[in-house]
Amino acid sequence: MAAHEEQLRRLALHDEELIESVLAMRLRADAGGGLDPKTHALVRLGALLALGAAPVSYHWNVSAALDAGATAGEILGTLIAVAPITGIARVVLAAPDVALPIGYDLDAAFEELDQDPT
Repeated sequence: MAAHEEQLRRLALHDEELIESVLAMRLRADAGGGLDPKTHALVRLGALLALGAAPVSYHWNVSAALDAGATAGEILGTLIAVAPITGIARVVLAAPDVALPIGYDLDAAFEELDQDPT
């Protein structure tokens, strides 16, 4: 595999090591800024929603928020808080990608509801 192909693959997978080394960006909350790690991760989630980020970015950031002590309710609260600013369409589009790292597969839940005869 050519070097550029490897870097593109790693970038698409949100490889922290590549991003930090090649793009000179710190991804972890210990980079300063005056926020505790949980708040840092929730603010980043709001920014990702505003930008309409890729699914892998949501997965990575929600996992970081959970690791920092955020609850599923706080993650949902972040989606609700940014919806009036980012637009409900972005939040609706992101919801399945945000729910998956929390442990809730919305696609499977909808399929189950479709199969329920009641």
